[in-house]
Amino acid sequence: MFNELIPNVIELTPDLIKALKETLIMVGSAGLYGTLIGLPLGVIMLVTGKNHILENKYLYSILSKLINTIRSIPFVILIAAIPGLIRAISGTTIGVKGAIVPLTIVCIPTMARQIELALIKVDKGIIEAYEAMGFSELQIIFKVILKEGLGGIIQAITLCLVSLLGFSAIAGTVGGGGLGDFAIRYGYQMFKTDVMIVTIVILLIFVYIVQGIGDSLYKKCNHNK
Repeated sequence: MFNELIPNVIELTPDLIKALKETLIMVGSAGLYGTLIGLPLGVIMLVTGKNHILENKYLYSILSKLINTIRSIPFVILIAAIPGLIRAISGTTIGVKGAIVPLTIVCIPTMARQIELALIKVDKGIIEAYEAMGFSELQIIFKVILKEGLGGIIQAITLCLVSLLGFSAIAGTVGGGGLGDFAIRYGYQMFKTDVMIVTIVILLIFVYIVQGIGDSLYKKCNHNK
């Protein structure tokens, strides 16, 4: 297999590079959009939770149920269930553009829940102290909760990016492009197991890089406190 591996990879290098770029675009775009929406959503869930600064059990219940519902839908089924929405937003249901929409949709609830779980660890005593000093709810959110929970936020984003790498490969198997499409087209359909192995190795390398950067930033944030 090793003797066949190098020629196959060299022959498919242009397609592999293209697939790598597509995966980076999909994960990067979905991660960015997911963070921009999921982060404030997670903060809202936190502060409207029980015994928090803006407690609102009705709003929290609605958001929590919505997030749990979306998270419970398998990604492949989600793609198949919302082609109209995907087309309306991106103009297509295939390729990188078509994959970014469902990837973002699956990222948002995961991000929101992870952000909530990360920020809930912020010491309530610190929050109460700032309340006693007359800080507004908005000031507490930005100057206390987000600042103290920065390490947890980084961990949440890292976890979501790692998950998106896996989801992007799934998106590729149904026409989304990227490494998943590369593996199916040139590995599975052409019976080249070695190409499949190379794709898996590349995805693993991506995971280790993302996780390593996330862990490094987390340690740096904790060290600076």
